[in-house]
Amino acid sequence: MTTWLITGIGGGFGRALAGAALARGDTVVGTTRRPDDPAFEALAPGRAHVISLDLGDEAAVEAAVASAETLTGGLDRLVNNAGYGLAGAIEEAALDEIRDLFDVNLFGAIRMIQAVLPAMRARRAGHVVNITSVSGFAPWAGTAIYGASKYALECIGQTLAQEVAPFGIKVTNVAPGGFRTGFAATGLRIARRSIADYDGVAHHAGRSLTENAGREPGDPARAAAAILTALDAPEPPLHLLLGEDALHYARDQFAFVESQIRAWEALSLSTAAEPA
Repeated sequence: MTTWLITGIGGGFGRALAGAALARGDTVVGTTRRPDDPAFEALAPGRAHVISLDLGDEAAVEAAVASAETLTGGLDRLVNNAGYGLAGAIEEAALDEIRDLFDVNLFGAIRMIQAVLPAMRARRAGHVVNITSVSGFAPWAGTAIYGASKYALECIGQTLAQEVAPFGIKVTNVAPGGFRTGFAATGLRIARRSIADYDGVAHHAGRSLTENAGREPGDPARAAAAILTALDAPEPPLHLLLGEDALHYARDQFAFVESQIRAWEALSLSTAAEPA
Protein backbone atom coordinates (compact mmCIF):
# COMPACT_ATOMS: atom_id res chain seq x y z
CA MET A 1 0.00 0.00 0.00
CA THR A 2 1.28 3.45 -0.95
CA THR A 3 0.61 6.58 1.10
CA TRP A 4 -0.03 9.85 -0.71
CA LEU A 5 -0.31 13.56 -0.01
CA ILE A 6 -1.99 15.25 -2.99
CA THR A 7 -2.72 18.97 -3.14
CA GLY A 8 -5.86 20.22 -4.86
CA ILE A 9 -8.12 17.15 -4.71
CA GLY A 10 -11.28 19.19 -5.23
CA GLY A 11 -11.31 18.24 -8.90
CA GLY A 12 -9.22 17.70 -12.01
CA PHE A 13 -6.03 15.67 -11.93
CA GLY A 14 -5.88 15.74 -8.14
CA ARG A 15 -9.29 14.13 -7.76
CA ALA A 16 -8.71 11.62 -10.56
CA LEU A 17 -5.33 10.52 -9.24
CA ALA A 18 -6.55 10.33 -5.66
CA GLY A 19 -9.55 8.25 -6.74
CA ALA A 20 -7.36 5.85 -8.72
CA ALA A 21 -4.98 5.44 -5.79
CA LEU A 22 -7.81 4.82 -3.34
CA ALA A 23 -9.46 2.33 -5.70
CA ARG A 24 -6.39 0.10 -5.53
CA GLY A 25 -6.18 0.23 -1.75
CA ASP A 26 -3.78 3.10 -1.12
CA THR A 27 -4.15 5.79 1.55
CA VAL A 28 -4.56 9.38 0.38
CA VAL A 29 -4.43 12.65 2.27
CA GLY A 30 -5.80 15.35 0.00
CA THR A 31 -5.71 19.08 0.49
CA THR A 32 -8.35 21.56 -0.60
CA ARG A 33 -9.21 25.14 0.24
CA ARG A 34 -12.68 23.99 1.32
CA PRO A 35 -13.09 23.14 5.02
CA ASP A 36 -14.28 19.60 4.29
CA ASP A 37 -15.10 17.19 1.50
CA PRO A 38 -17.30 14.38 2.81
CA ALA A 39 -17.76 12.94 -0.69
CA PHE A 40 -14.01 12.39 -0.98
CA GLU A 41 -13.70 10.79 2.45
CA ALA A 42 -16.63 8.52 1.57
CA LEU A 43 -14.62 7.06 -1.33
CA ALA A 44 -12.60 5.03 1.16
CA PRO A 45 -13.47 5.60 4.83
CA GLY A 46 -10.34 5.41 6.95
CA ARG A 47 -8.04 5.74 3.93
CA ALA A 48 -9.28 9.00 2.36
CA HIS A 49 -8.48 12.06 4.43
CA VAL A 50 -9.02 15.75 3.70
CA ILE A 51 -7.05 18.68 5.09
CA SER A 52 -8.13 22.25 4.45
CA LEU A 53 -5.04 24.15 3.34
CA ASP A 54 -4.03 27.53 2.00
CA LEU A 55 -0.75 26.90 0.16
CA GLY A 56 0.23 30.51 0.75
CA ASP A 57 0.41 29.93 4.52
CA GLU A 58 3.83 28.45 5.37
CA ALA A 59 2.87 27.49 8.92
CA ALA A 60 -0.31 25.83 7.68
CA VAL A 61 1.68 23.84 5.09
CA GLU A 62 4.05 22.54 7.77
CA ALA A 63 1.09 21.61 10.00
CA ALA A 64 -0.68 19.86 7.12
CA VAL A 65 2.38 17.77 6.28
CA ALA A 66 2.85 16.85 9.94
CA SER A 67 -0.79 15.80 10.12
CA ALA A 68 -0.48 13.76 6.92
CA GLU A 69 2.60 11.99 8.30
CA THR A 70 0.62 11.06 11.42
CA LEU A 71 -2.48 9.94 9.50
CA THR A 72 -0.51 7.72 7.12
CA GLY A 73 2.33 6.55 9.32
CA GLY A 74 4.75 8.09 6.82
CA LEU A 75 4.29 9.56 3.36
CA ASP A 76 5.54 7.75 0.29
CA ARG A 77 4.51 10.32 -2.32
CA LEU A 78 3.82 14.02 -2.51
CA VAL A 79 1.89 15.25 -5.54
CA ASN A 80 2.02 19.00 -6.15
CA ASN A 81 -1.15 19.36 -8.17
CA ALA A 82 -2.91 22.49 -6.90
CA GLY A 83 -2.77 25.48 -9.20
CA TYR A 84 -4.66 27.64 -11.65
CA GLY A 85 -4.17 29.48 -14.92
CA LEU A 86 -4.06 33.09 -16.02
CA ALA A 87 -4.68 34.19 -19.61
CA GLY A 88 -3.66 37.55 -20.99
CA ALA A 89 -0.74 39.36 -22.53
CA ILE A 90 2.30 40.07 -20.36
CA GLU A 91 1.58 43.80 -20.64
CA GLU A 92 -1.95 43.22 -19.37
CA ALA A 93 -1.14 41.13 -16.29
CA ALA A 94 -1.05 43.14 -13.07
CA LEU A 95 1.78 42.41 -10.66
CA ASP A 96 -0.66 41.35 -7.93
CA GLU A 97 -2.23 38.84 -10.35
CA ILE A 98 1.24 37.49 -11.17
CA ARG A 99 2.28 37.25 -7.51
CA ASP A 100 -0.96 35.50 -6.52
CA LEU A 101 -0.53 32.88 -9.25
CA PHE A 102 3.12 32.23 -8.44
CA ASP A 103 2.32 31.97 -4.74
CA VAL A 104 0.12 28.95 -5.47
CA ASN A 105 1.62 27.35 -8.58
CA LEU A 106 5.29 27.72 -7.63
CA PHE A 107 5.86 28.85 -4.07
CA GLY A 108 3.08 26.63 -2.77
CA ALA A 109 4.76 23.63 -4.39
CA ILE A 110 8.14 24.64 -2.98
CA ARG A 111 6.65 24.99 0.50
CA MET A 112 5.20 21.48 0.22
CA ILE A 113 8.52 20.04 -1.00
CA GLN A 114 10.47 21.67 1.81
CA ALA A 115 7.97 20.39 4.36
CA VAL A 116 8.02 16.73 3.25
CA LEU A 117 11.74 16.33 2.63
CA PRO A 118 13.01 16.04 6.23
CA ALA A 119 10.95 12.89 6.90
CA MET A 120 11.65 11.46 3.44
CA ARG A 121 15.37 12.02 3.93
CA ALA A 122 15.22 10.35 7.32
CA ARG A 123 13.53 7.31 5.77
CA ARG A 124 15.84 7.43 2.72
CA ALA A 125 12.76 6.98 0.53
CA GLY A 126 10.02 9.00 -1.10
CA HIS A 127 8.75 10.38 -4.38
CA VAL A 128 7.94 13.99 -5.24
CA VAL A 129 5.58 14.46 -8.19
CA ASN A 130 5.00 17.87 -9.76
CA ILE A 131 2.06 18.42 -12.10
CA THR A 132 3.50 20.98 -14.49
CA SER A 133 2.23 21.54 -18.06
CA VAL A 134 3.35 21.27 -21.64
CA SER A 135 3.23 25.08 -21.38
CA GLY A 136 6.33 24.63 -19.23
CA PHE A 137 8.10 23.39 -22.36
CA ALA A 138 6.32 25.12 -25.23
CA PRO A 139 5.15 28.70 -24.55
CA TRP A 140 2.29 30.31 -26.42
CA ALA A 141 1.11 33.91 -26.55
CA GLY A 142 -1.42 34.80 -23.89
CA THR A 143 -0.29 32.24 -21.30
CA ALA A 144 3.11 33.65 -20.29
CA ILE A 145 2.44 34.03 -16.58
CA TYR A 146 0.94 30.57 -16.15
CA GLY A 147 3.61 29.05 -18.40
CA ALA A 148 6.38 30.82 -16.49
CA SER A 149 5.20 29.26 -13.23
CA LYS A 150 5.33 25.84 -14.89
CA TYR A 151 8.76 26.53 -16.47
CA ALA A 152 9.98 27.34 -12.97
CA LEU A 153 8.40 24.23 -11.44
CA GLU A 154 10.02 22.13 -14.17
CA CYS A 155 13.41 23.53 -13.11
CA ILE A 156 12.66 22.91 -9.44
CA GLY A 157 11.80 19.29 -10.17
CA GLN A 158 14.80 18.66 -12.39
CA THR A 159 17.23 20.18 -9.90
CA LEU A 160 15.54 18.52 -6.93
CA ALA A 161 16.01 15.14 -8.60
CA GLN A 162 19.78 15.69 -8.59
CA GLU A 163 19.83 16.91 -4.99
CA VAL A 164 17.78 14.12 -3.41
CA ALA A 165 18.91 11.12 -5.47
CA PRO A 166 21.58 10.21 -2.86
CA PHE A 167 18.77 9.83 -0.30
CA GLY A 168 16.73 7.38 -2.37
CA ILE A 169 14.09 10.02 -3.14
CA LYS A 170 12.68 10.16 -6.67
CA VAL A 171 11.18 13.04 -8.61
CA THR A 172 8.76 13.05 -11.55
CA ASN A 173 7.51 16.08 -13.45
CA VAL A 174 4.20 15.35 -15.18
CA ALA A 175 3.45 17.71 -18.08
CA PRO A 176 -0.10 17.29 -19.43
CA GLY A 177 -1.61 18.78 -22.53
CA GLY A 178 -5.31 19.56 -22.70
CA PHE A 179 -7.51 17.38 -20.47
CA ARG A 180 -11.15 17.54 -19.43
CA THR A 181 -10.33 18.56 -15.88
CA GLY A 182 -12.47 21.67 -15.66
CA PHE A 183 -9.31 23.79 -15.78
CA ALA A 184 -10.62 26.10 -18.49
CA ALA A 185 -14.03 26.37 -16.86
CA THR A 186 -13.12 26.96 -13.20
CA GLY A 187 -9.33 27.03 -12.98
CA LEU A 188 -8.60 29.80 -15.47
CA ARG A 189 -8.56 33.50 -14.74
CA ILE A 190 -8.45 36.28 -17.33
CA ALA A 191 -6.23 39.29 -16.70
CA ARG A 192 -8.30 42.21 -15.42
CA ARG A 193 -6.74 44.66 -17.86
CA SER A 194 -7.53 44.25 -21.55
CA ILE A 195 -5.67 46.03 -24.36
CA ALA A 196 -7.40 45.95 -27.74
CA ASP A 197 -4.12 45.65 -29.67
CA TYR A 198 -3.77 42.09 -28.37
CA ASP A 199 -7.16 40.90 -29.68
CA GLY A 200 -5.62 39.00 -32.58
CA VAL A 201 -2.60 37.69 -30.68
CA ALA A 202 -2.51 37.06 -26.93
CA HIS A 203 -6.28 37.09 -26.45
CA HIS A 204 -6.64 34.01 -28.64
CA ALA A 205 -5.35 31.80 -25.81
CA GLY A 206 -8.10 32.72 -23.37
CA ARG A 207 -10.78 32.38 -26.03
CA SER A 208 -9.45 29.04 -27.24
CA LEU A 209 -9.25 27.59 -23.74
CA THR A 210 -12.71 28.69 -22.65
CA GLU A 211 -14.47 27.87 -25.93
CA ASN A 212 -13.05 24.34 -25.88
CA ALA A 213 -13.72 23.69 -22.21
CA GLY A 214 -15.03 20.15 -21.83
CA ARG A 215 -13.87 19.19 -25.32
CA GLU A 216 -10.16 18.81 -24.61
CA PRO A 217 -8.59 15.65 -26.07
CA GLY A 218 -7.42 14.10 -22.80
CA ASP A 219 -9.28 11.91 -20.27
CA PRO A 220 -8.28 12.62 -16.62
CA ALA A 221 -9.05 9.04 -15.55
CA ARG A 222 -6.69 7.65 -18.17
CA ALA A 223 -4.12 10.25 -17.17
CA ALA A 224 -4.37 9.05 -13.57
CA ALA A 225 -3.85 5.44 -14.67
CA ALA A 226 -0.83 6.49 -16.74
CA ILE A 227 0.67 8.39 -13.81
CA LEU A 228 0.26 5.36 -11.54
CA THR A 229 1.98 3.15 -14.10
CA ALA A 230 4.89 5.58 -14.41
CA LEU A 231 5.34 6.11 -10.67
CA ASP A 232 5.19 2.37 -9.94
CA ALA A 233 7.95 1.61 -12.46
CA PRO A 234 11.28 0.42 -11.01
CA GLU A 235 12.89 3.51 -12.56
CA PRO A 236 10.18 6.20 -12.77
CA PRO A 237 10.67 8.93 -15.38
CA LEU A 238 11.84 12.39 -14.49
CA HIS A 239 9.73 13.72 -17.38
CA LEU A 240 6.28 12.40 -18.27
CA LEU A 241 4.34 14.14 -21.01
CA LEU A 242 0.63 13.28 -21.17
CA GLY A 243 -1.43 13.50 -24.34
CA GLU A 244 -0.79 13.56 -28.06
CA ASP A 245 -1.00 17.36 -28.05
CA ALA A 246 1.65 17.59 -25.33
CA LEU A 247 4.00 15.41 -27.35
CA HIS A 248 3.33 17.46 -30.49
CA TYR A 249 3.94 20.88 -28.91
CA ALA A 250 6.98 19.75 -26.94
CA ARG A 251 8.61 18.13 -29.97
CA ASP A 252 7.97 21.21 -32.10
CA GLN A 253 9.52 23.43 -29.45
CA PHE A 254 12.58 21.20 -29.01
CA ALA A 255 13.07 21.11 -32.79
CA PHE A 256 12.80 24.90 -32.97
CA VAL A 257 15.37 25.38 -30.19
CA GLU A 258 17.73 22.91 -31.87
CA SER A 259 17.36 24.78 -35.17
CA GLN A 260 18.25 28.05 -33.44
CA ILE A 261 21.30 26.47 -31.81
CA ARG A 262 22.55 25.16 -35.14
CA ALA A 263 21.84 28.37 -37.03
CA TRP A 264 23.82 30.47 -34.56
CA GLU A 265 26.40 27.90 -33.45
CA ALA A 266 29.35 29.68 -35.09
CA LEU A 267 28.50 32.96 -33.39
CA SER A 268 28.02 31.17 -30.06
CA LEU A 269 31.49 29.61 -30.36
CA SER A 270 33.10 32.91 -31.41
CA THR A 271 32.98 34.17 -27.83
CA ALA A 272 35.73 31.86 -26.52
CA ALA A 273 38.72 33.54 -24.87
CA GLU A 274 42.09 33.25 -26.58
CA PRO A 275 44.37 30.57 -25.07
CA ALA A 276 46.74 31.95 -22.45
